[in-house]
Amino acid sequence: MLIAGFPAGAWGTNCYLVAPAAGEECVIIDPGHQAAQGVEETLKKHRLKPVAVVLTHGHIDHVASVVPVCGAHDVPAWIHPEDRYMMSDPEKALGRSIGMPLMGELTVGEPDDLKELTDGSKLTLAGLEFGVSHAPGHTKGSVTFGMPEAADIPPVLFSGDLLFAGSVGRTDLPGGDHAELLRSLARVCLPLDDSTVVLSGHGPQTTIGRERAANPFLNGLDAAPRRGL
Repeated sequence: MLIAGFPAGAWGTNCYLVAPAAGEECVIIDPGHQAAQGVEETLKKHRLKPVAVVLTHGHIDHVASVVPVCGAHDVPAWIHPEDRYMMSDPEKALGRSIGMPLMGELTVGEPDDLKELTDGSKLTLAGLEFGVSHAPGHTKGSVTFGMPEAADIPPVLFSGDLLFAGSVGRTDLPGGDHAELLRSLARVCLPLDDSTVVLSGHGPQTTIGRERAANPFLNGLDAAPRRGL
């Protein structure tokens, strides 16, 4: 499997391209602020053909390049319905114009083909399976994308802004709820194997085992019921 990622834009938001191998179809995860050029460079470098864009949530630092990327390649995007409004009204999603001047000119709105994610569903895209878990707390429509262990890599969790290396997503913006975020961590993350690689929306990769042992926000949580925007 090939997973290529890079940070982009004012908040260093991680964008990922996932494919079975170089030269094949791929899925783009969270093409955010100023990510379009990096997407094109990564596609060219690995000879990839995108078939879909999937979004962990609707904050502008994760979705700002969705319209140009989808338009350039005529592919659909997927988002949870509770975050769909953020595509067209990013300032409402932030509750104030926090950081908006850093963004410069933006192409806001929905791509031509925008589909909705559902909790517990499985997306089969580019020959890969992504398990969708609704994980509210950072936003009402936050989700994670999980991939099972493959021959050449351990299980992978694309956690968006739910879980970071050593931290968790902020909950002080519209739709944020710290107690709900903790419940999402317990339900979505803690049951996963320690070997699961966590690829988050900001910062370096980590593992579930490392976060279970050292992340203060997971301390005391049972497997049953701040970075970026």
